[in-house]
Amino acid sequence: MTPAPGTSRSHPATLSDVARLAGVSIATASKALNGRSQVRAETRQRVIEAAERLAFRPNQLARGLLVGRSGTVGLLTSDLEGRFSIPILMGAEDAFGAGEVAVFLCDARGDAIREQHHVRALLGRRVDGLIVVGSRTDPRPSLGRELPVPVVYAYAPSDDPADLSIVPDSVDAGRIAVEHLLACGRTRIAHITGDPGYLAARERAEGAGAALADAGLAPVGEPRFGAWSEGWGRAATALLLDRHPDLDAVLCGSDQIARGVMDVLRERGHRVPEDVAVMGFDNWQVLTASSRPPLTSVDMNLEQVGRAAAHALFLAIGGARRSGIETVRGRVVIRESTAPLS
Repeated sequence: MTPAPGTSRSHPATLSDVARLAGVSIATASKALNGRSQVRAETRQRVIEAAERLAFRPNQLARGLLVGRSGTVGLLTSDLEGRFSIPILMGAEDAFGAGEVAVFLCDARGDAIREQHHVRALLGRRVDGLIVVGSRTDPRPSLGRELPVPVVYAYAPSDDPADLSIVPDSVDAGRIAVEHLLACGRTRIAHITGDPGYLAARERAEGAGAALADAGLAPVGEPRFGAWSEGWGRAATALLLDRHPDLDAVLCGSDQIARGVMDVLRERGHRVPEDVAVMGFDNWQVLTASSRPPLTSVDMNLEQVGRAAAHALFLAIGGARRSGIETVRGRVVIRESTAPLS
C-alpha cells in the first residue's frame, strides 16, 4: 500500500496518524471509529477511509500513545464478584489489546482504605493511568486531582465534575423500554422496579415516565419500588392486579423482578405476551433465556462502557483529557415476552 502523503510507514499507524490524515482531532477520530453518535456521518466516513488507507487497527492506539511509557494500566473495582462490573472490565481489557498493555486488576471490595492502598500500589508500579469501576451508578468520591496519572471512572461517576466518567444512560434506557412496549401496541403500562436508593432505579423510572407522557399516556399507578428480587416481583404484581386487572404490560426494573412478575401473571391466568407483555432490565442471560417465555430485556451495553473508558484513558495518556459525564446508550433485546398484539 502506498503511504499517505505526509505519513511514514516505518512504524504502525497510530490514532494520531489517522486523525491527522482525516483532518480531525484525536478525540473525534476515536469517536468516529467507535461509532459514537456525536460525530457527523461525513466526518465518520472520512476517518474510516483514513484508517483504511493507513491500515490502522484500533488496538494500535495503545502502542501509539504508550511509546516511552510503562505500557501498564490499573483497573480498580469495588465489586469483582458483581455481574455488572465484570462485563465492564472485560470490555476495557478487550480495548487494551491482548499482549499490548499489561493490566493490573485490583479489587477494593467497597473499602475506601483498601482502595487507597491499591492506588498507591498501582502508582508504585508506574502505571500510565487508572480506570475505576463502581458497583452501582450512584456518584462515588473522586480519587482527587493530585494523582500523577489520568483516571477514568466507569459505571459509577466521580462526584468531581473535573473528572471524566463513562456511565450507562439509565434515563434513556427507561425511555427506549417504554417505546418498545408502545410499538408493540401496549397502552396500559405499569412499572415495578427495585430499591429507590439506587440512582439507576430512579432514572429508569424517570425515562419510562417521560416516554409515556410524550405518548399522551399515564402509567398504570405510580412506579412500585422495592427489592431487586423475584419475591418483590411476585408481591408487587399481586397488588397491582388487584387494583388494575386491565393492564397490558409490565416494565420491570430488573430481570429478577420480571421473573417474579411472570410467575404471578401465569398463576392468575394471564398469558404472556398475549394478555400482558413483560419486559426486564440488564439482559442477564441466565434469566432471560430460561424464562417462560424468553424475556425481552434492556441490555445496558456494559462491555461498551468498559471499551469507551479504555479508549478515553488512552486519549488522556496521550494528553487529550476530557471531563464531565459521558453516557453509553443501552439497547432492547427482543424476545417472546413482548411479541406485538395480533
